[in-house]
Amino acid sequence: MKVTGLETTIVNVPFKGEGAGSGRAGTTEVIVKLTADNGLVGWGESPGQLSSAAAIEATVRHIAPLIVGRDPWDREAIARSIFRQGTTYRWTQMANFAFAGIDYALWDLCGKDCGQPVHRLLGGAVRDAVDHCFHLVQAPPDDIARQCEVGRARGHRVFYMPCARHPAPVEAEMVEAIRKTIGDEGKIRLDANEGWTVNEAVRNLNDWDSRWRIDFCEAPVPHDRPDGMREVRARVPCAISANECLASESDVLRLVRSRCADVYCFAPYWVGTLKRFVVLAHLIDLEGLTVAKHTYGELGIGAAASHHAALCVPSLADGNQQLATDLADDVLTEPLPIASGPTWDRIDKPGLGVEVDADKLGRFHEAYLRDGQYLLPEYRPG
Repeated sequence: MKVTGLETTIVNVPFKGEGAGSGRAGTTEVIVKLTADNGLVGWGESPGQLSSAAAIEATVRHIAPLIVGRDPWDREAIARSIFRQGTTYRWTQMANFAFAGIDYALWDLCGKDCGQPVHRLLGGAVRDAVDHCFHLVQAPPDDIARQCEVGRARGHRVFYMPCARHPAPVEAEMVEAIRKTIGDEGKIRLDANEGWTVNEAVRNLNDWDSRWRIDFCEAPVPHDRPDGMREVRARVPCAISANECLASESDVLRLVRSRCADVYCFAPYWVGTLKRFVVLAHLIDLEGLTVAKHTYGELGIGAAASHHAALCVPSLADGNQQLATDLADDVLTEPLPIASGPTWDRIDKPGLGVEVDADKLGRFHEAYLRDGQYLLPEYRPG
């Protein structure tokens, strides 16, 4: 089997609302299609929303000559061509985002070629299902309670809310509303996006945990230099999660060795390939630590690829991240299980196990051509 063609399509898919507090109207993704000489088609998805979608697409096309004509089963050799022999080794994060979509499509081709789901090719699932959280949008306490009720009705037990955006007393009222609504058994997780100082993180997390029990806080302080995270971890009772600085294989290893967090929240697109993610997850497990699958609002192709990998992770957290409940639609023929509930079982179909709807792909591509990339508020003119 040889790859004979590589095509890219940028799509805009809207959120139902504001996308779990991101302020975006939707997500912009680069869909990758690989065609093989035996007639098989492999689908992948590169995270255009995490950067410039046009730049990601240009990068995918730039590295296409290193993929076309190759055997998809030589995935590691192909990855080495990209990351060691090509020019992309000097711009790792952009290369990881771009190559992730190609990597997913290569795995999809291989799975279809041998009639097996990708998780079996990755070494086999160690669990029957993956549990996902419910993302909350910051709002007055009454509205927080309403959102929590929606999540509870769908079966969610883990509730994720951004923080470090408003004064601590205002956010404390939101946290209190979560606990009152979800009861003692539910889990509260917070994401500060590196928004606090060490002093603020220690003060707020000790206070809030003593009153409402926080399961973990993601990125309470900047962790490009992990000493601050390590200090917070030592001075608060709740667990601490790393995220923003897990942007490459070496970054993941550096932060794990620093012992600055209990939970490492990342995904295959951060490190470029499904295999890298699974290998790093096994190393994290050997350190006695935990992995949580990250999301930025990917569509169904990317979500399915990450799901196959998550099924193979030994120390996976419950309440993994998802924004499928916020998407108004997708490019797939069938909705994802996590669009309506917290649980996603094993996928038994060959490859990634999802099918792309050509009409939707075309319609959402037209939306991108018409409106341009969905932008965060700070990038919008005016």
